[in-house]
Amino acid sequence: MSKQIFVLNGPNLNLLGTREPDIYGHTTLAELKAMCESRAKSRGLEIFFEQSNSEAQILDWIHQAIDGADGIIINPAAFTHTSVAILDALNNVKSPIIELHISNPHKRESFRHVSYVTAAATGLIAGLGVNGYVVAIDAMADMLAAK
Repeated sequence: MSKQIFVLNGPNLNLLGTREPDIYGHTTLAELKAMCESRAKSRGLEIFFEQSNSEAQILDWIHQAIDGADGIIINPAAFTHTSVAILDALNNVKSPIIELHISNPHKRESFRHVSYVTAAATGLIAGLGVNGYVVAIDAMADMLAAK
């Protein structure tokens, strides 16, 4: 039986492909989802891939993952720097959590240097562009295989 991981994406990531392509690249969210599904399948994983601009929706998905997922990969986007609520929800997750960022927040504005999510994350991947998602899926597959 394959393991299921949640790949959760925060605000404005629905604009991938057109939003600040010099920072986020030209890959659309639909292309990113297909890339993740393909990699997950090759690693024996199923993914639940979603994006929302709503903090409440992301919280609901994290709550769903508490008992319904073997791991979470989360790109909280701007909520990284603002959401204690997402941190509190992630603190209830017993499975591995990978925090992911397309850009490197530490090379950007100083307010982006603080992440509330990192305190709950098993690992952090940043600055690899959308290829960071592939790295995250591989890392999650390896962590789950080691259990």
